[in-house]
Amino acid sequence: MSHSHNVTHEGESHGSYGSYITGFILAVILTVAAFAVVVTKAFDFWTTLVVVSALAVVQIVVHVVFFLHMNTSSKQRWNLMTFILTVLSVLIIVAGTLFVMWNTQMHMMSR
Repeated sequence: MSHSHNVTHEGESHGSYGSYITGFILAVILTVAAFAVVVTKAFDFWTTLVVVSALAVVQIVVHVVFFLHMNTSSKQRWNLMTFILTVLSVLIIVAGTLFVMWNTQMHMMSR
């Protein structure tokens, strides 16, 4: 077996050293960028929040692609569908929680 490409008994690819290094470098760059945006105070609060959130989403994609090796191939279809369902469930729970908290706060502050 070659050191540059790991394969399981089922024949699934687990990436190469180059893809791990690329993912690591991208993750470090995104982390440093988010840190720099906050430390330098280059933007106002809401813009900083949006930029850091966008960088976080990009970092999630980097981790999913380079470390979890999810892609759109037919072998990964069920893993990808399960991941998308999980993300949608978390988004619904977080959005619902934020809505309930905001709604409760608005009704309690109006008294």
